[in-house]
Amino acid sequence: MLLTGAAHAATVTFKTSEASGRALDSVVVTLLPVGKVALPPPRPASIEQVRKTFVPLVSVVQTGAAVDFPNNDTVRHHVYSFSASKVFELKLYAGTPARPVVFDKPGVVVLGCNIHDKMVAYIMVTDTPWFAVSGDDGTATLADLPPGDYLLQAWHPRRLGMPELPLRPIRVSADMTEPVTVDLKP
Repeated sequence: MLLTGAAHAATVTFKTSEASGRALDSVVVTLLPVGKVALPPPRPASIEQVRKTFVPLVSVVQTGAAVDFPNNDTVRHHVYSFSASKVFELKLYAGTPARPVVFDKPGVVVLGCNIHDKMVAYIMVTDTPWFAVSGDDGTATLADLPPGDYLLQAWHPRRLGMPELPLRPIRVSADMTEPVTVDLKP
């Protein structure tokens, strides 16, 4: 059961690592609430193209979020995805497309560019607003989290095509630090 109110909100810091113990960046951590919970509407997001690279490499959005794909590069791009969670194409363009792409189905979306084959990025679409991506030091932080019971889900781009990691129950009652180990071997 989740409680509401900012006075009871907690911060959870996740320390992500590989099985060897080395800190791991680009780990998506999500907390799925156990039971029925009123969720806030999804927040819009943006994935830029700069120097023939998607920035950021790994993004997370809540199901239903609108994502802009501004091309801040000196060349035009043709952004696409053939992923089961979202199939779309933004044909050769510069600047920002007139309409954002709405991601309405949970799952992993792999982005590419038809013009620049080395351009790739990942979007995790999740049914929860409580998510983060670990930085270079392996740390990911969720603030203003309502206390309650959740299922912790972790994902990393190097696990693409591998079975999902098992969900792990977690109880949030106060500020806490939680280890997350991601096995990158099949």
